[in-house]
Amino acid sequence: MFLIAGLGNIGAEYADTRHNIGFRVVDKLAADAGATWEDRRYGFVTTIRVKNQQLLLLKPSTFMNLSGNAVRYWLNEKKIPVSQLLVVSDDLALPFGTLRMKPGGSEGGHNGLRHITSVLGTQQYARFRFGIGNDFARGGQVDFVLGGFTDEEKAAMDERVATAADAVRSYALEGIQRAMNKYNGK
Repeated sequence: MFLIAGLGNIGAEYADTRHNIGFRVVDKLAADAGATWEDRRYGFVTTIRVKNQQLLLLKPSTFMNLSGNAVRYWLNEKKIPVSQLLVVSDDLALPFGTLRMKPGGSEGGHNGLRHITSVLGTQQYARFRFGIGNDFARGGQVDFVLGGFTDEEKAAMDERVATAADAVRSYALEGIQRAMNKYNGK
């Protein structure tokens, strides 16, 4: 079993923000599989099958800056090794819609990833970043990530999220190296 944690913030006021792109990707995976979400401890979860692989999808209800609590809980609850964790998050350093999967590394200033690393005590977990761009004035980062998408971005959203969902399925079926080769930079 894999744990696929899509990062975001709960609440209607955050639903369509850039910071919630991780939620969008796992929502797409759940919708494609006809799965329904359950409100459980530390988040909303559902389980899907991708051919012979089982994926536990998680949308933490802890808010972004405490995402590690939910990730740790579900790894322990389902006895999933950290090597089978994939965290889906937004990334300011990538142009909108650009995808980048990595087997580990730095948090790149992302508070959700920083908390997960702190709680797990390692940077060696897979992360999948979805570019949201960085078109904001100096000091405007918070408003930008908690803001909505442009009309141009909205027009491309369905296709980019579908491609991101395909990349997650590739990760589960073929492993991270093949998924990276297929989808990084796309």
